[in-house]
Amino acid sequence: MNHLPFSNKHGVNKKAEDLITLFNACFANTENTQLVGNADEPIYQPSSGDGQCSLVIFTQDYFSSALHEIAHWCIAGKERRTLVDYGYWYLPDGRDAEQQARFEAAEVKPQALEYAFSLAAGVKFRVSIDNLQGDETCSKQFENAVENQLKHFIQLGFNARAQQFLDALHQFYGTARLQAFNPLKNHTVTLESKVEKTI
Repeated sequence: MNHLPFSNKHGVNKKAEDLITLFNACFANTENTQLVGNADEPIYQPSSGDGQCSLVIFTQDYFSSALHEIAHWCIAGKERRTLVDYGYWYLPDGRDAEQQARFEAAEVKPQALEYAFSLAAGVKFRVSIDNLQGDETCSKQFENAVENQLKHFIQLGFNARAQQFLDALHQFYGTARLQAFNPLKNHTVTLESKVEKTI
């Protein structure tokens, strides 16, 4: 994306509606997919045909929820994008240690990409273990796994859709490009347990 057909009207205030505009400008025509918000729970709804778009749906007007759901969509392959919620299993809050370990293993790449999007948008990123009522695994270990995956992405490159959206975020928010030698400088990761559904 060489030039955005719109400008940032909200300045330093981060609005989820801007992410909708950016995402849809990037992918509504080329991928037949749109980002929408104001839902009680996030979900991905593939196109049912008849000219309908696939929908990446995020919670309420939450900026971080939008970035997280976009990350899942960018990670999902072509076949996964034909399935509701990409065909992922999801167990609600209250997972035991084994179930939580499976959740975290599935979340490393999406949360690392969300981290990259957060950096590009100039907002704080919070690792989510999403299990307030259940057993936590080693939260620091998961946090490190997400950081290491982000470094891996930066060093080896993002996939085409992720890079396109990153470019749009950098241009829209005027942020510096992520650099392999020190991508996390002056940016703190905060671990946070959230009730919000993440896959």
